[in-house]
Amino acid sequence: MQNITEIEDLIKLISKLPGLGPKSAKRIVLKLMNNRDELIKPMANTLAQVYKNVVRCNSCGALKSNSNGCLNCENTKNYNKICVVEDIADQWSIENSNIFQGYFHILGGTISSVGQRKEDLLINSLVERVNREKIDEVILATSATVEGQTTAYYIQNSLKNLNVKITKLAQGLPVGGEIESLDDGTLFSAFKNRSNLVSNSD
Repeated sequence: MQNITEIEDLIKLISKLPGLGPKSAKRIVLKLMNNRDELIKPMANTLAQVYKNVVRCNSCGALKSNSNGCLNCENTKNYNKICVVEDIADQWSIENSNIFQGYFHILGGTISSVGQRKEDLLINSLVERVNREKIDEVILATSATVEGQTTAYYIQNSLKNLNVKITKLAQGLPVGGEIESLDDGTLFSAFKNRSNLVSNSD
């Protein structure tokens, strides 16, 4: 790459994207450089607009445009279920499968010893939404990892004083598995066989 600083910086940035390493990043940069007007210019403009206008909703955690508001929160359908997921990729996977009909709540991560804290997640706003939207069932669709299960337990405890059914995805969700990597059949099984959570604090 002739040690061009701008190119090297771009390769480093692209290689940080999921599924891409230095070799793939170099191929992408070469494609971009060979199509400057068709790719680089419109991509730069689009990225600038996304950075400026697309943010995370403080209530439900979904992405929203400053110009249109949050489509997730403004959903006019009268649902009585809310599905709690770790991130937006999980929501997209479940939506694409057409398994679940209801509201979504995106936490923005999990509780762990490093990284996200409970205060960083949208758990308090979840409690508020359950109260405000008269939710009958909260489906915990966190990953089957230690962090995901810890987060699910904390949410269950946070909702224990509300008159709401709390379930979690069951059969079909492998231990250590992440929602976004599951196929439609596995997701269908997990939703169909979700189990009721009963608080042990009573």
